[in-house]
Amino acid sequence: MAAADNSKFPLVVVVGGGFGGIQVAKHLANQPVEVLLLDKHNYHVFQPLLYQVATGSIEAESIAFSLRKTFEGQKNFKFRIAEVSGINTENNTINTTIGEIAYDYLVIATGSTTNFFGNKDIEHFAMPMKSIPEALNLRYLMLQNMEEAVLAKTPEERAALLNFVLVGAGPTGVELAGALAEYRNHVLCKDYPELSKDDMKVYLVDFLPKVLGPMSDEASAAAKDFLVKMGVDVLLNVKVESYDGQVIKFADGREIATKSVIWSAGVMGVVPEGIAKENLERGNRIRTNDRCVVAGTSNVFAIGDVGAMITPDTPKGLPGVAQTAIQQGEYVAKTITQIISGKPTAPFKYNDKGSMATIGRNKAVADIGKIKFQGFFAWLIWMFIHLISLLGFRNKVIVFINWLINYMHYNGGTRLIIRRFVREALPQESLEAQKKELEKQQTEVAHLPKSDA
Repeated sequence: MAAADNSKFPLVVVVGGGFGGIQVAKHLANQPVEVLLLDKHNYHVFQPLLYQVATGSIEAESIAFSLRKTFEGQKNFKFRIAEVSGINTENNTINTTIGEIAYDYLVIATGSTTNFFGNKDIEHFAMPMKSIPEALNLRYLMLQNMEEAVLAKTPEERAALLNFVLVGAGPTGVELAGALAEYRNHVLCKDYPELSKDDMKVYLVDFLPKVLGPMSDEASAAAKDFLVKMGVDVLLNVKVESYDGQVIKFADGREIATKSVIWSAGVMGVVPEGIAKENLERGNRIRTNDRCVVAGTSNVFAIGDVGAMITPDTPKGLPGVAQTAIQQGEYVAKTITQIISGKPTAPFKYNDKGSMATIGRNKAVADIGKIKFQGFFAWLIWMFIHLISLLGFRNKVIVFINWLINYMHYNGGTRLIIRRFVREALPQESLEAQKKELEKQQTEVAHLPKSDA
């Protein structure tokens, strides 16, 4: 594909259909550019509600919205399903699964993925939750464990199936821990009368001394208090040593038998090949200047979770939240139009609109500027903000109805095992299985009757 796709206008290629990528494309509408959005999926995911998909409160389709439909009517916009395998900043081209694409301006908005900090065993056995397929895998594993727990022959076997350990006490871990606690307290015995709610344990683990580390001390203390009262075991200042699919071990010697470890202890940027390693910051994020421009380039931008704006004012970069991506997306679109028209550009200024997290029914914490509050009012605001932020009127209505039913009956949502979750074997497990199968075959051959010949 040639630059600008044979158009007289410059071609802006946006990689990633998340919060940031969508804002770039939207704010380039009616501008003298062509926009090409690339993503490996044809939908945008509202990630803040993934945990509710994982617990069956809402369906996956309710938090996903067609990227093509989002830009319906935008004449300078095109979308292609593609994955980017490499970037050549010298030639202004990217390599993708649909061929090489030349660009005039490139916006990298690829987001982040789960960071297991190099621990391959934990990466294999723990459950991440950064995408719809991962959230559904977690839902199916949880339900499968419930079904197996009903059939368990010993208390120890049942405990391993009903112990849920969440590693990482950020917003994702806190919200999922609260959702699991509510399931245990209000739904478990309705769906599985053979089980007691005391059979199910929810653990929230973090190596930091507080939950919701980036939020205020008031929010952290209130969130922990909510969780403890709901029956969650909060383990702070605890480092995970290992997890083999059966037992999670901690650095202080403690162990918990569990078949369900959910990992939300960190994220890392999804960086395409071609970005110089010296331009990568902690967390595999691409270092940019105060105009979101990647070092060593003049027409490549990195925004959202994959970008690290390192300036004297932000030596560690900006927070990896949706608001950062949204604001940077709008800013980059404006900056590109200013560059094209020859106008001067201004540095990006982040407007911190606050942080919120919900712990469960009538329970949330909010830090909005200097105002800090917790409880029912914070919960109402959290619901309102998340509801209006969803793409698509239909999604807003469906999610609202689901929330209303859940609030009234404590037993809403769907908990169907549409497909079984089967974890792939580790390479060494596969080799051992093959070795055992070969030994079995050799034993069987050795015991066959010998031919008279």
